[in-house]
Amino acid sequence: MLANYLIGLREGLEAALIVTILIAYVVKIGRRDVLPRIWLGVALAVLLALGIGALLTFGTYGLSFTAQETIGGVLSIVATGLVTWMVFWMLRTARDLKGHLQGNIDKHLVGAGLGLVLVAFLAVGREGIETALFIWAAVQATGATTLPLFGAALGILTAIGLGALIYAGMLKINLAKFFTYTGAILIVVAAGVLSYGVHDLQEAGLLPGLHALAFNVSAAVPPDSWYGTLLKGTLNFSPATTWLEMFAWLAYAVPTLTVFIRKSRHGRPSARPALALPTAPAPTPVAAH
Repeated sequence: MLANYLIGLREGLEAALIVTILIAYVVKIGRRDVLPRIWLGVALAVLLALGIGALLTFGTYGLSFTAQETIGGVLSIVATGLVTWMVFWMLRTARDLKGHLQGNIDKHLVGAGLGLVLVAFLAVGREGIETALFIWAAVQATGATTLPLFGAALGILTAIGLGALIYAGMLKINLAKFFTYTGAILIVVAAGVLSYGVHDLQEAGLLPGLHALAFNVSAAVPPDSWYGTLLKGTLNFSPATTWLEMFAWLAYAVPTLTVFIRKSRHGRPSARPALALPTAPAPTPVAAH
């Protein structure tokens, strides 16, 4: 549940910041008439994410065990790739997110501003698709449904609340630190999802070594115990792990975390710039350093 809460919070906050910046900018320049276009794009993006989630959940019913395991393994690997891209993208973009989005607004702010539907849809839709895919992979890995979905929903609601407070100028968040810390945690979570994806492909017979265990600590960490469930839900830890699963975890987590930490340190500015979210009538500063 904790990992899914973190996914919902991080992705939701990204989407909330994007929507906040879009709305604040068009309000500042006196184009309130295009606000319905932005909200239409947001609504379409949410529907797309829900549709993908439903397709992933119900689309595999009736398939053979091998087909289900193959799809689960492939999508877990895809989810890992998407989350990795998202983590590094936000690490690079967080400090200039406002300028990037305002540039897109200026390009599409013509006439009735119908192009803003596409801007909002693409910006929020990316976060929604990543969330749907990663949450689905996490649900498959843990075997539970209610707690992961509840955790993700709670994270998204928290993000919406934070976005509203930021827009109102009542809250300042150190975005660089937030995305750095959560990014490092998500890399560890993604390593577990990747490992589970490898296990699925082993179950499907596409990868060897299903019965070649690197370790089996099921006696010390029973899968149905509260701490076994906690480790499974947060880190996708399996008490019985094959050599290939362990190799995949290490081959992904160690170099990815190393590069991420180096880039986060290298990207720290000497000054402490702030990301300003413009609101009417004057900009509201949000620290992002």
